[in-house]
Amino acid sequence: MIPRFKKVKKNIELHLNKEQFLEEHNRLSPKELRATISLLSRFRLEKTLLFKNNNWSIDKLRRPFILWLISLTVEKKENINKKEI
Repeated sequence: MIPRFKKVKKNIELHLNKEQFLEEHNRLSPKELRATISLLSRFRLEKTLLFKNNNWSIDKLRRPFILWLISLTVEKKENINKKEI
């Protein structure tokens, strides 16, 4: 009989708040993909269907966030950051 191993629950499956998500995303990302709170807020407004509640799951949201972030122009990123200040 082959021994079976239980899956170890990863930290990336945990539900985080916005600030924790931002910290983890920026830690894992190269400089050109780092984000701000204002970018996260705008992402949430534009992609409301991804959010069932106030949980920011790294596992479920990071990839869509990166794709959304890549699609923004430099000017649009700057405008989003200026509006939130």
